[in-house]
Amino acid sequence: MNVSEVITGYLSAAGIDCVYGYPGDPNIELLEALRAGGIEFVLARREGTAALMAQAYGMVTGRPGVCMSTLGPGASNLVNGVANAYLDRTPMLAISGQIDAVREPLFTHQVIDHNRIFSPVSKWTASVLPGNVGGIMRRALAVASAERPGPVHLTTPANVVGAEASDADIILPPGAHADGAVALFAAPGVNTDVAARLRDARRPLIIAGISAARAKATESLVRFAEKTGTPVIVSPMAKGVFPEDHALFAGTLDMACNEFLWDFVRAADLVLNVGFDAVELIKPWQVAAPTIHIDSVANTDQIYSAAIELVGPITAAIDALSDDFKGAPKWTEAELATHRTDLRKLMTGGRVAGKLNPTDVVDVVRAEAAGNAVVTTDVGSHKLLVGQGWTTPNPGGVLMSNGLSSMGFSLPAGIAAKQQLGETPVITFTGDGGLAMVQSELRLASAMRLGLTVIVFCDGSLNRIELKQMSRQYESVGTRIEETDIEKLAGSMDCDGIYVDSEKALADAFGRQAPDRPLVIGAVIDPSQYLAQF
Repeated sequence: MNVSEVITGYLSAAGIDCVYGYPGDPNIELLEALRAGGIEFVLARREGTAALMAQAYGMVTGRPGVCMSTLGPGASNLVNGVANAYLDRTPMLAISGQIDAVREPLFTHQVIDHNRIFSPVSKWTASVLPGNVGGIMRRALAVASAERPGPVHLTTPANVVGAEASDADIILPPGAHADGAVALFAAPGVNTDVAARLRDARRPLIIAGISAARAKATESLVRFAEKTGTPVIVSPMAKGVFPEDHALFAGTLDMACNEFLWDFVRAADLVLNVGFDAVELIKPWQVAAPTIHIDSVANTDQIYSAAIELVGPITAAIDALSDDFKGAPKWTEAELATHRTDLRKLMTGGRVAGKLNPTDVVDVVRAEAAGNAVVTTDVGSHKLLVGQGWTTPNPGGVLMSNGLSSMGFSLPAGIAAKQQLGETPVITFTGDGGLAMVQSELRLASAMRLGLTVIVFCDGSLNRIELKQMSRQYESVGTRIEETDIEKLAGSMDCDGIYVDSEKALADAFGRQAPDRPLVIGAVIDPSQYLAQF
């Protein structure tokens, strides 16, 4: 086999059935190997969106998403999407072609040092050679998938991809297993009897994060919460890890109504951070209560202080705490019902009668969509409302970027999610600013015959920044976006398009969704509610 065939063999053995990219001359041999190996290649409209599609593939499947670029500007355009996967803790293999290895040290045209530009945003970078391709692929798959998961960048020189491989055996690394011991670490002099701490706490609280979702800890979390009467707040990228219709669910951290949620956290006398990755914190941790860190990795970030750490399989740690608990439930369902009612009132605050408000869009779409619908959301004011207001019954029901928080994420993510999920409805929420960055991908969604629903919050503004200008009594400079005709844009991309400006019109628009054609709904909102909310 040649080097490209070995790479393809490893991807296929790992269950990876799709590569997203924008190729160039150094990729031709790999493209042919992918075709011959039965792996689909999706031609994105630029390298950055290809990486975002690969990230969503990783989010949906749990397997590393793969993206490809050529050398020079192709590689540099890939960087943002790789960085997104890095801070969103998503497994990825990013492959960039390069000039012949013999010429790279001496030639300058389109030559940039891949290791130097990708090292800050990757878990590992390497160049593939005929004598190490098997080992490189094994390590790449292992590193990308290990906790915390993230991207690996591989460089494939033009004179290598078609060369005969001397390291050609396809041997996958072993996968991670959920069983194993849980280690306890504690600061000197700290009482390490976690069961006693739980028994003595009057207002304990769980914050569950993306590591808990990756660990499939839902059943363990529900059992522990119910046995101890402990409410659960989730981080945005972990939505669904605890059922949002459960009587002990208390909201999503750092989304809309964030001060209300933080007041709730600060009122706790014991906080259990279960798989909570501080990369999602938008504001500094300001909690005085003792905190216990429960995760598969140690609390090396130290963004919050935890005198006790339980490090190991998350489900095993939570199950052990449930087994050891003695005592009465801490919170009543009535207390938490009042909390959720107050949260809902805050969520709908600032509505303008007779207008289509941002929260109306979230509420109407949730009411009209199937219960198992998966949503992707872009970055902006609407993300904060979706993050708090959209309810999902399962982990993975909401895909968002909340580590790097890159605008332009939701449409590429929606395309990859719909491609992988088939009959499951997929809805993409985006602002007019986020759509402007990636709108050419609508043509790809149409070419792939995807019945994707795209909801555009149309207010002609980069609202998050404009609100901050307004708070300082500055003029809106550099934050206003010229109106784009959504219907004409959709038509030019071979999609269906419609404008709506009322709740009824938005509900009716869902009836126009074709099973094999994207529908773009321009929701003309009154942004006044954003001012009241944020």
